[in-house]
Amino acid sequence: VVPLRVADAGDEKGGSGEGGDGQSGSGQACDGAGSGDPAAALNGGRHNNYGDREFAMMAALNGLAVHGGFIPYGGTFLTFSDYGRNAIRMASIMRQRVIHVLTHDSVGLGEDGPTHQPIEHAASLRLIPGLTVWRPADALETAVAWIVAIETEDGPSSLLLSRQGLPALHPPSEGADDVARIRRGAWVVRDPPGARAVIMATGSEVGLALKAADLLAADAIAVRIVSMPSTSVFDRQDVAYKRQVLPDNLRRVAVEAGCTDFWWKYRCDAVVGIDRFGESAPGPEVFEALGLTPANVAQTVRDVLGHREP
Repeated sequence: VVPLRVADAGDEKGGSGEGGDGQSGSGQACDGAGSGDPAAALNGGRHNNYGDREFAMMAALNGLAVHGGFIPYGGTFLTFSDYGRNAIRMASIMRQRVIHVLTHDSVGLGEDGPTHQPIEHAASLRLIPGLTVWRPADALETAVAWIVAIETEDGPSSLLLSRQGLPALHPPSEGADDVARIRRGAWVVRDPPGARAVIMATGSEVGLALKAADLLAADAIAVRIVSMPSTSVFDRQDVAYKRQVLPDNLRRVAVEAGCTDFWWKYRCDAVVGIDRFGESAPGPEVFEALGLTPANVAQTVRDVLGHREP
């Protein structure tokens, strides 16, 4: 999880940030700078502990948004967004700026097992009209997601964040030119000459896709890598930009640690995902057992292109 100090930017965007957690403690890192002692929320603090009460928290966030003067945000595990789904949907109906910080976004969370490991949740949230869903791959994408969520005044946003640490897609000094592309929901992370296929991925699977591309490069197969932190935002772009990111002449493979049905709308040739519940084991072992590995993604691309494994 990237520390959510970016939320403090809300104070400069037309309202004071008012946050909280729907899990015991602050496992979602929603206590921004200057938020104060949670117990003092009624005496000037800006952070509330809601306990394990996701619906109550999300309904309260809606009330704060309707009242005005605040940019309300709250956090819980992604899988527990089910408890608050009606409130999330109501925020969309009312077109209120509410920000949901939904962490532990995949089977990568590990030993807590299938009850805590989201599978269908990202795809399900993307179905809610008016809800902008982000699943960033690194700190820069997370910062952009926060900024856009704060700027989006006519609807709610959900930020799906990993438990495990994720590497930066590029050195910080090289990221400035990518911000505008990230803001469009999808962008080309790597584009070698002679690319024959494109791997599109979200969140922690972008790093996995890059490793798969390295394996394919060793076999003289060039592939483009596209990070798609927000399918919601990308789907709103003009046709020209969509074709620029996903050219018609490249075979398409999608990778996400969740159910695969959602991705076929992008005319994919194959999807590497999870259409079953997870397992209770360390995150890397669960990824391995469920086929979310660079080797499997690389082989999927080879199969799509008609190549045999070397």
